[in-house]
Amino acid sequence: MITATEISERAATRFLWLDLTRKCQLQCGHCYNSSGPEGTHGTMTRDDWISVLDQATCCGVGGVQFIGGEPTLHPHAVELVEYALSLGLRAEVFTNLVSVPGVWWELFQRDGVSLRTSYYSDQPDEHKTVTGRPSHQRTRENIIKSVKLGIPLRVGIIATRDAQRIDAARRDLEVLGVRDIRVDSTRPFGRAAADQEPDPARLCGGCGFGRAAIGPDGTVSPCVMSGWMGVGKVQEESLADILGGVTMSHAKAIIQAMTGGPDEDDECTPGFPGSGCSPRN
Repeated sequence: MITATEISERAATRFLWLDLTRKCQLQCGHCYNSSGPEGTHGTMTRDDWISVLDQATCCGVGGVQFIGGEPTLHPHAVELVEYALSLGLRAEVFTNLVSVPGVWWELFQRDGVSLRTSYYSDQPDEHKTVTGRPSHQRTRENIIKSVKLGIPLRVGIIATRDAQRIDAARRDLEVLGVRDIRVDSTRPFGRAAADQEPDPARLCGGCGFGRAAIGPDGTVSPCVMSGWMGVGKVQEESLADILGGVTMSHAKAIIQAMTGGPDEDDECTPGFPGSGCSPRN
């Protein structure tokens, strides 16, 4: 177990998920926040997100991940990524790579930008079973393009059922030139919860320690998978007050009690560089 001093040092927020939207072209059965074609961009305005980025820099945050839903569908996403870069933040975009307009390819090649996506099978039909749409070919083609362009790319393979072709999917990605491949299993949040109440015991335990998430309605939570544990809204309080507030401390205490807290070698932050834990599960 890590010491109290180490926990305190790790508590300083250095990474934020900016959960821009619930709109997505796909409707994955395991989606942690039930995004899909009928989703919306929420109530956060362009200025709200700009303010979040400004405040994040002042709070010592060094990196952000733009996620959703499908973040590239958000009308201000390009501007927000560019603004994050102008502030000196590292910016990762977690996209399904189904449809990538030209402006995004230019942005993906900027210094400080990295790319994350999910892949489910080497077989189109099995991939479609997971995503609910015939998306395999387009995602695979855009993975190939990302590799050819030299864009830093991480791919998460999510195991949604026992018979899934996980090993074959990994081999397929390796042949395509992908070097950073992680495998994770479905976690019972969002659509995957099948109407069950979310259980903090199923979180990784590191939620809120060095990281936090902000949803489309401005709600801050310990991580993207604990969105139901809202600890404040950025439209109503400063980001610093929320991250350092009593409500966040209480939420982290609950998660620690239910999970045993982060392990000594824990770097489990869904979508966080170095982590094998993917939020699209």
